[in-house]
Amino acid sequence: MTHDATLATWRAAARPSFDLTSPAHHRSLRLLAEQMLAAEDLSLAAVNAAANSADAPLEFRMAAMLYRSRMQMLSLTAPVHVAVVFAMWGEQHRLHPSSDANPFGEDALRRKIEQLAWVCRGTPARWSLYAVDDGCPHGSGAIAQEIAATYAPAQPVHVLHLDHYLPATDGPLRQLSSVDDSRKAGALIAGSMQAIADGVDAVLYTDADSSVHLGQIGLLVAPYVQDGIRVVLGNRKHPASVLVKDGARWGVGIKSLRHMQRMAGHAIFSRNILDTQAAFKLYDAALLQRIIATPTVFDFSFDTDWIAAFLSMGEDFAQTPFAFIDSPAESATAKQLPMTTWETLLHGLVRALRHHELLHTPFSRAMADVIDEEITDYRDLELIIDHLPDQLVDAGEADYGDPEVMSPVAMRQWIQQRKAMAA
Repeated sequence: MTHDATLATWRAAARPSFDLTSPAHHRSLRLLAEQMLAAEDLSLAAVNAAANSADAPLEFRMAAMLYRSRMQMLSLTAPVHVAVVFAMWGEQHRLHPSSDANPFGEDALRRKIEQLAWVCRGTPARWSLYAVDDGCPHGSGAIAQEIAATYAPAQPVHVLHLDHYLPATDGPLRQLSSVDDSRKAGALIAGSMQAIADGVDAVLYTDADSSVHLGQIGLLVAPYVQDGIRVVLGNRKHPASVLVKDGARWGVGIKSLRHMQRMAGHAIFSRNILDTQAAFKLYDAALLQRIIATPTVFDFSFDTDWIAAFLSMGEDFAQTPFAFIDSPAESATAKQLPMTTWETLLHGLVRALRHHELLHTPFSRAMADVIDEEITDYRDLELIIDHLPDQLVDAGEADYGDPEVMSPVAMRQWIQQRKAMAA
């Protein structure tokens, strides 16, 4: 059978959807990736072409990502020790398997261990996993410790607790008074600090859920090892990425929020870093130690703080497509009021840009002032999320952040108009 025929057979049998809670789906995905890897003389170009066609089933496209990642890991020419760090808060359900009593369980820690062991097997790469309890009131850390001790006692899995690092008199956590003041970033900083102290070469961070299959780490590790690029960013907006995410939770005013975000953050977004929040990024350990030395924020807007830091240093970077399957049911951000998420993102972005002196243009500075002065809390965003100014009605991706489309002055006037109508 020709490779084209084999690929067509695999595509025809692949699942059109993927359930993060299903062990059968995870087994099927891995089997398909291993079939690709076992096929003699199968080219990456052929796999990519088959995966990137419009009618390719979801499982096939995901398997193609795993195939590419594993091939890249097998081609590594130098040893590397990679730490994978994630924060845990309210993960008591996703850490356990799915059941009638726990329908959204993902068995997430076991999945991560299996995936890392699979992708690194027989390669020059070593992995260590750092799971950090961010002050979870439901004992995520204790659950993870029990799972690691019973399932993988010989594996390099470290379960940490942020409160063990606090209060700190010096170092990156010195401005964090308690775990109650951390929203993800404190835990990731603590995990990164420990990984760096343990002597890893690079730190990769992800989320506690199973939305990112860690069999894909080769997509980040290969550019780091082979090309010497010290920052590699996963990019869900890349045309070759696999993205399953519900975008319907925002009103039409999401255009206004993105316009504000990209205009203020021109120094970031003009570099084509459009997926700032992707939980799949790799940093060289020595560079990350500099980046997190003086954090601007300890909440989930930290991504733009770290990005702004390396851009202000003049550091080069690479971006890569990857597969992401949203896991919203148990997500902490999905459970809170939607506009509190955007309030945090916008204000965190502005703080980071000011701290790293990246408000380079008059319009970015003006938009930062609008965010500071007009968005006092999430309720101001609620006034605009279901409405849209005329200037942005026909706006698309290429228009967001362009002051010629809608200026900071016009945006300020629009926000003030919405406030007046609600008064």
